[in-house]
Amino acid sequence: MTEPLEPVTEKDRRDELAANLEAVERRIADACAAAGRDRSEVTLVVVTKTYPASDVRLLADLGVRNVAENRDQEAAAKAAECSDLPLVWHFVGQLQTNKVRSVTDYADVVHSVDRGRLVTALSSAAQRQGRELDCLLQVALDKEADEGAGRGGVAPDAVLELAEQVRAAPRLRLAGLMTVAPLAGPYAGRPREAFERLMEISRSLRSLEPTANMVSAGMSSDLEDAVAAGATHVRVGSAVLGVRPRLR
Repeated sequence: MTEPLEPVTEKDRRDELAANLEAVERRIADACAAAGRDRSEVTLVVVTKTYPASDVRLLADLGVRNVAENRDQEAAAKAAECSDLPLVWHFVGQLQTNKVRSVTDYADVVHSVDRGRLVTALSSAAQRQGRELDCLLQVALDKEADEGAGRGGVAPDAVLELAEQVRAAPRLRLAGLMTVAPLAGPYAGRPREAFERLMEISRSLRSLEPTANMVSAGMSSDLEDAVAAGATHVRVGSAVLGVRPRLR
């Protein structure tokens, strides 16, 4: 008969998170050194989706200030439970317009702006709530080869047009770009080249809006490639929190 697993204590979990954070920080520092960059140029955003608010509290106690979620229902409850913490909340998932009002209530940065209708909805909600919202345009690099029609993100050749819409929208600030290493198209399996292409697009964007200098790229498996390419923010989940349980 299999013995039941011992419950994980808060101290055990804190120690686990601390060790994982230290390992990730070391990876980022090493990647920065290899790229000739200062460690301060890269912000770690810890993706806490599917993990409880208690983990967010432990992470905050360990010095984490930027956390991310990708589902509004989970994020809204977690942000409310942790509202006393000095955190910057990032929303990194695909965002439907019917969730915008809720997301703008807690998110400081939205990484997944990919269409004009969403810009309009975010601006309206931010005005109603009296908030300023940083927006990153999500770039779908597979759409450069017409192979990403079903995925979220704006095609590279449409970035500047969408950027103009964000710039003109009250209460929104055009902060930069985000991407995920594509699974199809010319950059499939080539994250370094994908992130370097994102940096090219970022340079074009900054010619339009010099302060739009955030570049969100890289996750647990490819953060070194993102840092080497010039990313300013890396979104790391499993390397800090562990392998996520399956969603039901």
